[in-house]
Formats: sequence, C-alpha cells, structure tokens
Amino acid sequence: MKEIALKVEGMSCGHCVRAVESALAELPGVTVESVQIGSAKVLVEDRRTVSSIVDAISDAGYAAEELVG
Repeated sequence: MKEIALKVEGMSCGHCVRAVESALAELPGVTVESVQIGSAKVLVEDRRTVSSIVDAISDAGYAAEELVG
C-alpha cells in the first residue's frame, strides 16, 4: 500500500472533516489514515486511485490535490 498526502481546501470545521472522511471511506482500495482541516492522509492499493480520491473530495464540496515530496 502507498501513503498519499492531500491538501484539501474549503474545510473549516468538524462537519467538513466528517464529510471528507465519509467520502473517502466509500472508495474501494482506500484506507483513511487521518483527515484534518486542510489535509488528509490515506493508504491506497493502487496509484490510479488518486484521481478517484480527488474526485470524491470534490463531490463532497472541497478541492483537493496530492502533496508530492
């Protein structure tokens, strides 16, 4: 499994954190490590799932991008 760190914009409260956690938890092959205001860390089985992670966060109403490095 590979750890992916994400920057998540638009989060401001606990409700936002729960919304992103829920969106990520529904994705197959993704294990949520942590979600905090402004960021998320997940474990993925396949790198191709990064775009589905960003899409799921977007569908929940937030903007996300992978942090590289």
